[in-house]
Amino acid sequence: MDGGNHSVVSEFVFLGLTRSWEIQLLLLVFSSVLYVATMTGNILIVFSVTTDPHLHSPMYFLLAGLSFIDLGACSVTSPKMIYDLFRKRKVISFGGCITQIFFIHLIGGVEMVLLMAMAFDRYVAICKPLHYLTIMSPRMCILFLAAAWGLGVIHSLFQLAFLINIPFCGPNTLDSFYCDLPLLLRLACADTYKLQFMVTVNSGFICVGSFFMLLISYIFILFTVWKHSSGGSSKALSTLSAHITVVLLFFGPALFVYAWPHSNSQIDKFLAIFDAVLTPFLNPVVYTLRNKEMKAAMKRVCRQLVIYRKIS
Repeated sequence: MDGGNHSVVSEFVFLGLTRSWEIQLLLLVFSSVLYVATMTGNILIVFSVTTDPHLHSPMYFLLAGLSFIDLGACSVTSPKMIYDLFRKRKVISFGGCITQIFFIHLIGGVEMVLLMAMAFDRYVAICKPLHYLTIMSPRMCILFLAAAWGLGVIHSLFQLAFLINIPFCGPNTLDSFYCDLPLLLRLACADTYKLQFMVTVNSGFICVGSFFMLLISYIFILFTVWKHSSGGSSKALSTLSAHITVVLLFFGPALFVYAWPHSNSQIDKFLAIFDAVLTPFLNPVVYTLRNKEMKAAMKRVCRQLVIYRKIS
């Protein structure tokens, strides 16, 4: 190439999830309800942690950060997918496609770091309880949050660097309902085998490495809880089970998509819709069902909102 991107493709066409109108209608109802429920649940968690003094602790601060990023996770692809279910021709502009890729990897990078920060928080709370407030200080929590967003931006920009000099001159059809780097590289009118391998190694290595770090961390914490079992162990196990469930929900689809280079497109679609629609919805459900303090705080917030609405 002689410098610059010589793409002539101005838009990409999605094949979508299915060609059946009946299934599309079912998906429309299902995804719309889940999207509204996800937004409501995560906003309620962020609002509860922000306003309720009982939840002003490092664990809930990080949980609010996770819920905030889940608001973005369900908004990057879901609204476009729901809108496209109304349309026969599902298209996205070249710029819109690049924007989706940027935010998908930004949110993924931030969420990975936040999940590791939450694992560290539980490790300190259970293994070093006397030093918990000293180690997990407000400064440390803000540093975790800043590191998560900083690494998320760097990871996302690194992914986009693969696309700078790659030309797209047709075809422009993506067998999906959203844009992602591995899908886009298959449409380039250049030999991208090495780039596809690098993307798989890069994203796959990050996913696998982060997943096994978290897995080892939680095994160690569970062993510590079992070794020093006491009256508070049931509460610790309940909290840990919620964290482990969220880790599995997040990393399950990501590992298959990014660490398995020869995956099936239909399986990819199923995992993508699970990751885009179900995971951001299940995260607040898992945390609120397993946490009495969070449920109590959310009830208080709901009562205050009802009272405020009656007064106004």
